[in-house]
Amino acid sequence: MRQLRDIAATAATFIVLIPVMTGCSGGEDKAIPSIPARICWDVFASRDLTHFLPTGEKATVSSRPFVLVEDLDSTTCSLDIDGRTQFQATAKYEDFERGIDWTSYEKADPDPMDAGEKGIIWYNGAASYIICEPSKTPSTPGKYIDLRLNTFAPPEDEKPRKALPAMMRQFVAFAQRKLNCK
Repeated sequence: MRQLRDIAATAATFIVLIPVMTGCSGGEDKAIPSIPARICWDVFASRDLTHFLPTGEKATVSSRPFVLVEDLDSTTCSLDIDGRTQFQATAKYEDFERGIDWTSYEKADPDPMDAGEKGIIWYNGAASYIICEPSKTPSTPGKYIDLRLNTFAPPEDEKPRKALPAMMRQFVAFAQRKLNCK
């Protein structure tokens, strides 16, 4: 099992797509590069991501398999435009609920969000977690999955921020199904 996990952890899937240019401005083509209809373990529809993405020439999607079997395992899926990460979904396994630490987002003044056990949302990201197996005592490990979505170019309007809760609920539902959680 450990060998299979190590192979999965080192494997990465890269999809490079040829951009589709749809507009012109001052002689330069300006468009969001073409991306697959669904990305990141088929969780997210590309149409939901367009609010977060800048124009560019090339989109690259990279992801590790969604395998979380022991404490501190994690997996990430990134969407890059012209070599810069613009959207990222991450999941991390924690043995204890107290291991889920969102203090780094306090400066972003997050609001509560209804997704998973507890969720927060800020101007360019969201976090939630699910309980696959609760700890039976404070010193007995359980199985907690910390889920995060990040956009890296702060949106210019509220539309992207409004899309994040629905996307996080999709991510929560996917993780629960994939990891056989409640």
